[in-house]
Amino acid sequence: MAESLLDIIMSPEALSCPLSLRLGVPLIYRSWLQLVWVLLVGISSVSEAQQGIQPQSIKIEGDITLGGLFPVHSRGPAGVPCGEIKREKGIHRLEAMLYALDQINSDPDLLPNITLGARILDTCSRDTYALEQSLTFVQALIQKDNSDVRCSNGEPPIIPKPERVVGVIGASGSSVSIMVANVLRLFAIPQISYASTAPELSDNSRYEFFSRVVPPDSYQAQAMVDIVKAMGWNYVSTLASEGNYGESGVDAFLQISREAGGLCIAQSIRIPREPRPGEFEKVIKRLMETSNARGVIIFANEDDIKRVLQAAKKANLTGHFLFVGSDSWGAKSSPIENQEEVAEGAVTILPKRRCMLDVRQYFTSRSLENNRRNIWFAEFWEDDFKCKLTRPGIKYDPGRRKCTGEERISRDSQYEQEGKVQFVIDAVYAMAHALHNMHLDLCPSSTGVCEKMDPVEGRMLLQYIHSVNFNGSAGTGVMFNENGDAPGRYDIFQYQMSNISNPGYKVIGQWTNHLRLNVEEMQWSGGERKIPESVCSFPCEPGERKKMVKGVPCCWHCELCDGYQYQLDEFTCDMCPFDMRPLKNRTGCRPTPIIKLEWSSPWAIIPVFLAILGIFATTGVIGTFIRFNDTPIVRASGRELSYVLLTGIFLIYLITFLMIAEPSVAVCAFRRLLLGLGMCISYSAMLTKTNRIYRIFEQGKKSVTPPKFISPTSQLIITFILISVQVLGVFVWFGVVPPHTNIDYEELKPPNPEFARGILKCDMSDLSLIYCLSYSILLMVTCTVYAIKSRGVPETFNEAKPIGFTMYTTCIIWLAFVPIFFGTSQSTEKMFIQTTTLTVSMSLSATVSLGMLYIPKVYVIIFHPEQNVQKRKRSFKAVVTAATVSTRLSQKSNDKQNGESKMEPDRSQ
Repeated sequence: MAESLLDIIMSPEALSCPLSLRLGVPLIYRSWLQLVWVLLVGISSVSEAQQGIQPQSIKIEGDITLGGLFPVHSRGPAGVPCGEIKREKGIHRLEAMLYALDQINSDPDLLPNITLGARILDTCSRDTYALEQSLTFVQALIQKDNSDVRCSNGEPPIIPKPERVVGVIGASGSSVSIMVANVLRLFAIPQISYASTAPELSDNSRYEFFSRVVPPDSYQAQAMVDIVKAMGWNYVSTLASEGNYGESGVDAFLQISREAGGLCIAQSIRIPREPRPGEFEKVIKRLMETSNARGVIIFANEDDIKRVLQAAKKANLTGHFLFVGSDSWGAKSSPIENQEEVAEGAVTILPKRRCMLDVRQYFTSRSLENNRRNIWFAEFWEDDFKCKLTRPGIKYDPGRRKCTGEERISRDSQYEQEGKVQFVIDAVYAMAHALHNMHLDLCPSSTGVCEKMDPVEGRMLLQYIHSVNFNGSAGTGVMFNENGDAPGRYDIFQYQMSNISNPGYKVIGQWTNHLRLNVEEMQWSGGERKIPESVCSFPCEPGERKKMVKGVPCCWHCELCDGYQYQLDEFTCDMCPFDMRPLKNRTGCRPTPIIKLEWSSPWAIIPVFLAILGIFATTGVIGTFIRFNDTPIVRASGRELSYVLLTGIFLIYLITFLMIAEPSVAVCAFRRLLLGLGMCISYSAMLTKTNRIYRIFEQGKKSVTPPKFISPTSQLIITFILISVQVLGVFVWFGVVPPHTNIDYEELKPPNPEFARGILKCDMSDLSLIYCLSYSILLMVTCTVYAIKSRGVPETFNEAKPIGFTMYTTCIIWLAFVPIFFGTSQSTEKMFIQTTTLTVSMSLSATVSLGMLYIPKVYVIIFHPEQNVQKRKRSFKAVVTAATVSTRLSQKSNDKQNGESKMEPDRSQ
């Protein structure tokens, strides 16, 4: 019911009402607000009466009264507003306000001759209960109409005037401050909080009468973003307690991280106000869904922090999570009690503070006898010393130790000054300084509260609050910006256990508008000094590019730049230039090595060996023929064409050396010229021979007249005409495409670039090589055809059959050459295989010609000179007649050797 009535109070009509402390509520709203007040107070009284709870507060008399809101008790279970006493956040802070009031009232220079009083209430850590309590502060501002009320004697009643609260110190929790600020704003009562840090409260249009001496969480969130980035993290999760503090803190962190960039949120988890059993185990399980996000940004209350650590410990994840805690964690020992191993390495922040020795001395000197003004002190005493006081009407519990009253704080119990104590004192002093400056301006000659300050006008007091500037209890300046916020000044702590004598929180940096972090002083689980990683994806190795995950700018997959690609930048792979290959780590390109066929290569040794043997053999045959140039066998062989044919054979062997030699313009020119020339010369000479024999015996079948152009001179002319066609084609080729070298980077470019090589070669493609040899192959085929046609001619009269065997064998060699040569076009050793195949094939074809046509003759000349004698000459007619008879006999018997005469035909005819 109270909350619904609050909604009425916060309606636009009510919020637009210009309230004044001096004039009271305008008449149009007075009766309505009186009704609201009666309803609220009535309902609250009934509710409290039903629960057996009596409103309690601390009342300290003074000329000017300040309100105070403190969470003296924790939130109670369902149906009960208040729970157990809160020693640190409740009693410690409350006593700090009492201490500050004592100091101000005893200070002759601050508010001289004016005493500050107080009305201090318990919020029980619950926003709705705090709202009911805070209505006490506005009671005096609601003017009640008592004209119809008369005493029994007819006189008007004497109603005590309620105390007037000029300003409120508090509250603690942001949700409580928001609730209270909405009401105090209606009645223009300034409020200064000592602990509420929600960024929402910086909205001056909604909370114009709210100020705070602690920096808002937007500064804290900025500090946390800076810490995360300083540690090199880019992938974290957030964890917030449901409510203004947790959710606003995380929202501020998310907004700042988005604006800063480079930071991604893996999970953003909210802890319910009333967590069910197993809730925190589910939280840990969810966090582990993105296990790479080891950093956890936590904006949560102490109880939630403690239970998160317990759940992590239960899940055996000690050391996995790296917590960055807000000021609700700060440097407190209670959240990590019995969870130290899980909390080790946690980085926390806390508004800059210091332990105040005067406050410590004051508080530790409090006892039941000298602190009767604090109505909750006896309850604190029982909780702090774990004993039980004897009270009238309350039965003594025999299970607990009886308090003696002689116990002393810090001596008989553990005492640690609460972190926000100094801010409570600063808040009280800020209110006092504002009143002091206001008094100086409004009452310059008065020693007490003058008429201009009776009552104190709230909006004017707010202006004086925003203009204060003094050194606070921690030695730092206390001031407010236009939104009523204090400047951001934080100490950065880390909870450390290893390698230090006293495990605990250690200051590792500060944040004042910018971060100063001593990374070298940080240590993590197990004493590790290296900052653990909390990243979505680890950096890619050299030579790998990032493939971003859609929608998550901090996550990527690493892809290797494969093939001939190198890493252009962190997101791109690019192809190396055609003459280069990537470095081993693929961060750049390097020139591709250039190779050629070396003389020492096995691919070169075999053809060179065959060529050398062939050259020696050819030279030996030529030398033998020259030495025995006039002998019958040499003359019968057709000396002129034999020398031409032997020259071609020599050139065929010689081309092997040109094919293996390092390419240059001259070598490439001679390759073009001699590659087909040697074969052209050889087969032109053999073609001329077989053609002559074929024409002679074909002519003999028709006539005894010898055919034309069978003389040696004619044969040489025919041969040279055939050779000139090859030479002319080569020179035309020279004119169209001048010989030159190039480096072929594509031929030897396997999938693995480490084996890539550029091949230095002449500008001769496979096709041009075939063109170069095509004419010689045509001559070879034609010669083979004539050899087949002349196969019936007796061997005693011509060289047809040896030439035929030579051509058959040569055709077989070249038929085998074609599949080997072109079948290896995709091989990584194509150049070597093709060069070796070509040179070996040419050497074999030359060897066949040399072996079948001339080696037998050389053998007879050298080893059987008695057979190298002149035979009787026969006329062309006799030769033709013998050939005709031989042909007829060969048709009758295929088994019998034909031709008995050893007579050589007369070549001179």
